[in-house]
Amino acid sequence: MHPHRQIYLLSPRDLSPETIAVTFAKTSRSPLSFRDIAAELSDEQSAQFHEKWVVGYGHASVAEHAILHIAFENVSRLAIECLESNRLASYTEKSTRYQKWDADAFYTPQSIANSQYAERYKNTCTHLFHTYRQVLKPLNTIVQETYPKRQDETPTRWASRLRAKYVDVARYLLPSAALANVGMTANARALAHAIRKMLSHPLQEVREIGNDVKTVALRETPTLIKYTDPIAYTQFPQSIGRSIENQPGHDWLELVDYSKCGEDQFIAACLYASSRAPFSKTLETVQSMSLEERRGLAEIVLGNLQPHEIPLRELEHVTYTFDALMDQGAYFEVKRHRMMTQTPQRLTADCGYATPRMFDDAHLLKTYNHAMEMAADTYETISTRFPEEASYIVPNGYNRRLLMTMNLREVFHFCELRSAPSAHFAVRRLAIRMHDMICKVHPTVGQFMRWESRPQWDDLEREHFASI
Repeated sequence: MHPHRQIYLLSPRDLSPETIAVTFAKTSRSPLSFRDIAAELSDEQSAQFHEKWVVGYGHASVAEHAILHIAFENVSRLAIECLESNRLASYTEKSTRYQKWDADAFYTPQSIANSQYAERYKNTCTHLFHTYRQVLKPLNTIVQETYPKRQDETPTRWASRLRAKYVDVARYLLPSAALANVGMTANARALAHAIRKMLSHPLQEVREIGNDVKTVALRETPTLIKYTDPIAYTQFPQSIGRSIENQPGHDWLELVDYSKCGEDQFIAACLYASSRAPFSKTLETVQSMSLEERRGLAEIVLGNLQPHEIPLRELEHVTYTFDALMDQGAYFEVKRHRMMTQTPQRLTADCGYATPRMFDDAHLLKTYNHAMEMAADTYETISTRFPEEASYIVPNGYNRRLLMTMNLREVFHFCELRSAPSAHFAVRRLAIRMHDMICKVHPTVGQFMRWESRPQWDDLEREHFASI
């Protein structure tokens, strides 16, 4: 009789993360059950195992079985950018859409607090937060007039729907110094890399967070997180990049590179799995087919995708690189898509700011512009001495450049999710135009994105922005 199948948890309530990791690691050479292996282990023995195999011999994958849940409170949204740039982790953060900020909920870097700019920095942040709270009520009034209560809608549900719309506009005033809370779940291997990145960061706040995370993690995984030093290669000579002259007039979204034979590569990859031929021969076969034949094959694998189904992984063989100029609020949404490769430029006040049309409709244009220009003046003054720390003062409405490389499977996810009516209008504009660009170069696969009831990106721009 064959052994009886068993599936069970190794609970962190009973075992430490390092012991769980060793239990899984030992099964490769031990005939014992996981329960029996765990019963033989102590925390000290687990630490010795990791010291030898993970640290000594570099078997870092073992550390992926040790999971930690870390709470971050009152960290700046600028620092969160580094924290959430780690691909293999999960995050939930305080939303700028569903929560409102207190007037003093901002971070002041120590270097500025000890400088001649301290008072000006404080006054600017205070003014931005005061203006943010000041515009909430009149924006809400405009939204109520524009989106009346539905017949089948409760007052609570209506208020919730309205809040998402007017707070989406008000948050353009919030600076990157705004404090937020984040919950992070990561395995010890990914966390060690995250700590190294934070310890290497130019901002003191991020380096301090890295040290705090290391201290907290060492209590649960004393061996796996032990050796986390700054990364030398992150110290790239920035003076070369800054010497490259900016050329105004570029389009705000450019498809700078893509897989030229992407559609054929995708179809060939689908056929490759059932073929015995090398990929070059499979690709050659696909390219000899008629356009209708290739469309028919694409229809088989993409034509019947249900709303919550994930398309085939073979889409990942096709890639695109976009150079985008978007407001900081939109970037904060885009950065969550960590499967793509992102290279953001530093947040500055150099690329101008976006103005939501609702500020004009609520007769708040002068108030908004004054706050944004005050922030820009403060940024310019502080950046001469503290170029990194000056980014804290820059509000969400200011534009920022981002280089994005993503595969076609991630494109499906990003464009479908971020173009939906519930998404923020700035990100919808981006996602819809990305979809248009992809459909121009790859019309066969692009047409299979789930794309019902999407407006034109430029119509969306005219509807929601007075200026970009």
